[in-house]
Amino acid sequence: MRKIVLSLAAVGALGAAAVPALAATKTVNVGDNYFVKSSGTPTVTVKSGDRVRWRWVGDSPHNVVVTKGPAKFSSPTKTSGTYTRKVTKKGLYTIVCTIHGASDQSMKLRVR
Repeated sequence: MRKIVLSLAAVGALGAAAVPALAATKTVNVGDNYFVKSSGTPTVTVKSGDRVRWRWVGDSPHNVVVTKGPAKFSSPTKTSGTYTRKVTKKGLYTIVCTIHGASDQSMKLRVR
């Protein structure tokens, strides 16, 4: 009986350790005056606990700033590299590049 209890405890511990591995990472390209694609205001949908990675692919400086949503965050202004954020608060976020403004560079992030 003791072996069974220890085996179940070990399986439970492994299962708990595997839960964070289920979180996904969604990559959003930050190009010259656009997020994701060069036309329209895109909406990216992820699950609570996922990570969103913004990847700079253009030549101009940009940033990622939440202007409306259940949580606020912002990236430094960059011309290359990435910025990653784990999102845990569900809801709809409006994200803009404050250098180029909402009319030129914005996106929606939906966290379910």
